[in-house]
Amino acid sequence: MQPAEQFRVTVFIGLLAAVYVLAAGTIVRWIRQRINDPQPPFPVWSMRIRRVALCLAAVGIPCFAYGWLVEPYWPEVVHVRIDVPGLPAGTTPIRIAQIADIHSDPTERLEGRLPDIVAKEKPDLIVFTGDAINSREGLPIFRRCLSRIAAIAPTYAVRGNWDSWYFADADLFGGTGARELGAEAIPVRIRGALLWLGGIAVGRESRLEEVLATIPRGAPAVLLYHYPDLIEDVRGRGIDLYCASHTHGGQVAIPFYGALVTFSRFDKKYESGLFHEAGTTLYVNRGIGMEGGPVPRVRFWARPEITVFDLVPKRQPLTTR
Repeated sequence: MQPAEQFRVTVFIGLLAAVYVLAAGTIVRWIRQRINDPQPPFPVWSMRIRRVALCLAAVGIPCFAYGWLVEPYWPEVVHVRIDVPGLPAGTTPIRIAQIADIHSDPTERLEGRLPDIVAKEKPDLIVFTGDAINSREGLPIFRRCLSRIAAIAPTYAVRGNWDSWYFADADLFGGTGARELGAEAIPVRIRGALLWLGGIAVGRESRLEEVLATIPRGAPAVLLYHYPDLIEDVRGRGIDLYCASHTHGGQVAIPFYGALVTFSRFDKKYESGLFHEAGTTLYVNRGIGMEGGPVPRVRFWARPEITVFDLVPKRQPLTTR
């Protein structure tokens, strides 16, 4: 976690604790007054602060309930059009569906619905950009979900940080129909159009140059990598679309401010969504699931996301004689 992220989280938790301590103290005081226990009145300024704390505490309870019971089960499909110079004129749009950060736990959440959502978009290609499970008990749920997804269209996957750090020996993709890309670039032909697909697993970043060198100059190219952190290494180097995830859009975000944490070396710069860097389009998907370990399984202001890209030939500017 970056120092700025630590600071924001500390301030947020501190303010949250202060609000509920003030609210609880005020309620206790009012109860004691109701039972005829004489209490000195609050100063005017203190009463105003306490009323604000009570309002915020009252709003916070339904917000937590929403983040726990509603938003994790409310996926959003985001459509993005990408102009690709290397696609020949007249090529029909190539549709790629991106899913990420499923983070399967022992109890199913969106995994049962996800394949139907993806199928409805009729993708030509499906990509998974890492973080499959939070525990080994979640592996059967993840594999069942991915097997159904891979039956929809050719599916390719890379390992995220959870996959590489904690479950390196787990068979995440074998037998699901999805092809894992460890550190390679392969050609994929879709209705006569040739697209190069590169993938880098977390932990194999040292092979990035080898992967980039495999892709012919000028060929349409898509790169899969869990973090958005390689953007400065690949921008302007022939990658048309760089599909990343990892940040969860903050998972808990503040309205009009966004993520408190992203766990990216760029902090909030690429926290989620679409970015253009020197001819490369970076898209940071918010993911489907939630961070594992002791982190509460809540999402707020960062809905689960399935991204659907339509790759189309880049329009050539009109020339005059």
